[in-house]
Amino acid sequence: MITTEIKNKIMAAISAARRNYPSDAKHASSLGITTSVYSAVKNGQTDRVLSDSNWISIARKLGVSLRGEIEWKAANTPAFQYITAQLELCQQSSLSGILCDLPNIGKTFTARCYVQNHRNAVYIDCSQVKTKLKLIRKIAAEFGVDAKGRYADVYDDLVYYLRGIDNPLVILDEAGDLQYEAFLELKALWNATERCCGWYMMGADGLKEKINRSIECKKVGYTEMLSRFGDRYSKVVPDEANDRKAFLHEQARIVAKVNAPEGADIALIVRKSGGGLRRVYTEIEKLKRQ
Repeated sequence: MITTEIKNKIMAAISAARRNYPSDAKHASSLGITTSVYSAVKNGQTDRVLSDSNWISIARKLGVSLRGEIEWKAANTPAFQYITAQLELCQQSSLSGILCDLPNIGKTFTARCYVQNHRNAVYIDCSQVKTKLKLIRKIAAEFGVDAKGRYADVYDDLVYYLRGIDNPLVILDEAGDLQYEAFLELKALWNATERCCGWYMMGADGLKEKINRSIECKKVGYTEMLSRFGDRYSKVVPDEANDRKAFLHEQARIVAKVNAPEGADIALIVRKSGGGLRRVYTEIEKLKRQ
């Protein structure tokens, strides 16, 4: 049973996300509901408008938790600054880039924050849509393009839409999980939207290894894909061990300082985390639930 409190949280998230879409109709389509239902929810109507499954689906798409979680504030870490600057450049200039770096440094969090605050930018978790069909339909759905028809029509409608709106950006997280056919389709979609759409691919070192290995094996499409995404891999974490440790601990300190309860021992949180931001969250959650 979805409580009124949770529905209110979801409605607040809907309202916040609306500014990133050109119309109510596009936003409604991205959420998988009709414009009439969207209008009712927008006007504060919650009873018998949506089923619990619909509320859950919308909550999932907007990142609204169904259980009580601590409020997490964005911290201006070096990784947050670097990735945000790259995303802004890609979107404003319709460029493409690849970030391959350590896990647990805030890549996904930064990308989600960016999408929440920038019109015509969408975030795609490629680990959830590994195939060609799922990937393209997901991108279309996030932009509010009808994703339920024939695949060829969905693809053509998506291309038409991306070429017609101002500075669209597609962020592809966990891109190393994509199947080969999906990579080829991305290359085709990039070709069809050249100079009209920004693309940003993110992953850990496995993504870099996958692309390089495929290029060495002369697998069709990977050399062209890397060329379209700038012919280089970006990273923010230093390579040298001591510098890397200092960088990660400083990131953990910045995040803990912004989010930890008043009076918390920041140095202790950083030591326990080892510089990993997920562990910082865990330690702070423990403190806030005491």
